[in-house]
Amino acid sequence: MKFIIIGKNIEVTDGLRAAVEDKIGKLEKYFTAETEVHVTLSVEKDRQKIEVTIPMKGNIIRSEQVSSDMYVSIDLVEEIIERQLKKYKTKLIDKKQSSSFFKQEFIEKDYMEDEDVQIIRTKKFDIKPMYPEDACVQMELLGHSFYVFCNAETDQVNVVYKRKGNTYGLIEPEN
Repeated sequence: MKFIIIGKNIEVTDGLRAAVEDKIGKLEKYFTAETEVHVTLSVEKDRQKIEVTIPMKGNIIRSEQVSSDMYVSIDLVEEIIERQLKKYKTKLIDKKQSSSFFKQEFIEKDYMEDEDVQIIRTKKFDIKPMYPEDACVQMELLGHSFYVFCNAETDQVNVVYKRKGNTYGLIEPEN
């Protein structure tokens, strides 16, 4: 695996680099040697955050973890990614577009699928044209973390969502 490690508001020391490469390197049993792993370490006040992104054709494996200790965050993120890989292995490999990123042993090994994705409820509702700011207000009134709406400016379906730090995000389709 090829590591690309950057730091934001933190110097990536040899100790941190070694910890990342050691812990995330445990995932090497799943990936080919040329797989790139993008790691961003950042510090904001008492929050020690690590973001790991593994881009593959058609998919992105990503996790971020925050704690008061960077080494704890590193441990947590590795566990999460390994769980994601085992859980979604069949879905990743079935697409055949990203199997070239994985080692043959990982592809051939069976893992217990602890939790299959199950849709247990379907909702239908009218999508009314509104501006993204109005959609944020509606989302807050409903107490949800996201809201689907028809953007009055573009006449396309958009999603607003609540981000960390009491900010909002907007998802728009690419044309």
